[in-house]
Amino acid sequence: MIQPARFHNQTVAVLGLGKSGMAAAAALVTAGARVRAWDDNEASRNAALDRNIPIVDLGQFDWSQAAALVLAPGIPHTFPKPHPVALAARQAGVPIIGDIELLITADPLAHLIAITGTNGKSTTTALIAHILRMAGRGLEVGGNLGQPVMGFVPQGAKGTYVLELSSYQLELCPSLHANTALLLNITPDHLDRHGGMDGYIAAKKHIFAGLEPGNVAVVGIDDQACADMAEHIARRPNAPKVIRISTERAVSGGVYADATHLVDDIEGQAVRVLELADAITLPGRHNAQNMAAAYAVARTEGIPAAQVVAAIKSFPGLAHRQERIAEVRGVAYINDSKATNADATERALVCYQNIHWILGGVAKAGGIASLTKYFDRVRHAYLIGQATESFVAVLNANGVGVTRAGDMTAAVAAAAVAAKPGDTVLLSPSCASFDQYANFEARGDHFRNLVEGLAGRAGLSSQGGIGA
Repeated sequence: MIQPARFHNQTVAVLGLGKSGMAAAAALVTAGARVRAWDDNEASRNAALDRNIPIVDLGQFDWSQAAALVLAPGIPHTFPKPHPVALAARQAGVPIIGDIELLITADPLAHLIAITGTNGKSTTTALIAHILRMAGRGLEVGGNLGQPVMGFVPQGAKGTYVLELSSYQLELCPSLHANTALLLNITPDHLDRHGGMDGYIAAKKHIFAGLEPGNVAVVGIDDQACADMAEHIARRPNAPKVIRISTERAVSGGVYADATHLVDDIEGQAVRVLELADAITLPGRHNAQNMAAAYAVARTEGIPAAQVVAAIKSFPGLAHRQERIAEVRGVAYINDSKATNADATERALVCYQNIHWILGGVAKAGGIASLTKYFDRVRHAYLIGQATESFVAVLNANGVGVTRAGDMTAAVAAAAVAAKPGDTVLLSPSCASFDQYANFEARGDHFRNLVEGLAGRAGLSSQGGIGA
């Protein structure tokens, strides 16, 4: 556990007792801080009491006592309307920080690789961590991905933190100073929380705060906001090294993907280092950007190109994000349960042909109307959950045959019967999961279990079926 010793014998308020908030409160208690924690949910408060974390109604708190308010990233503190506790802390001049701030101020000598972007940051973070581990580096990985950072094993000067950072986390980390900072892309997202696009861009830009000569900024330049940011960073006094990445064009001094290969031009040699098709767990142009970014970061870490490429090829993929579960009787089964809207599903549909598409749940605004241009890739659709009838109407109107499966078990069974060798069974729901599952992870886990059952009945080991 990380020990935020700078708060020893100081009063620290903690608002929000989900995974990250609970871990932060527990770490502060262990470090000898006087913790005053609160969550608007009674069950969360009771869970904290079970862990001997003091509960205080922060709506009635004397803020003159507090050294800081540690805020869970999901709680608004500015837009669209600040939580009353956050507003009271700000009016009292109390610093509002997050658990990432606690981590990096508690262990300032550790090497820090920070990753953000609207899309792809989880896969890229996991891929970077995989490459570094394959190279024998000691590290902890998390942030917006995986375990709460306060549960990390401290790394000190000999270790590395690989952190995925959301815009919410970035704006709660005033002391951020990464050794390598990566921005993949920016498209409109969470605009209500940032007061519009300018506020969202400003939050993402904070990942480059504190960079200096000897540090590295890796920036995707396939959208204008990021391209402008790369230019701004490169021109500022005492600029860090800037490595640009692209999947749309060649980039002098950077890393880019052409039609078939990943190209390393960091040293001006434009060497084709990896055939994209060889990275079977990372299909599609969006994953080409993820690979370019991870490759650039790994090369700045001094890992030889051949070693980086071998690690990319061995990457197992990230759960629920176009995760290749198995190939059973010549049919590939892909778990893309994280695709909770049409934009996310689009990134999967472009990667496959002859698709048996499992979709449905609680539909987002716009449904699947934007995906009609990809329906020629779909052999058949299998509908689950609340969105069934609205989606059936769109699919039928565009010539796609449908099965009203109702639930995942029936959908997988029907797809397994219909699919032929060379086809793909794709779970990419374009919907939230909470009509049938607690979250997208539970939905994807159910799909995985069903597919592994198919593989077992087909006489495949779970390992032998994967990636076959």
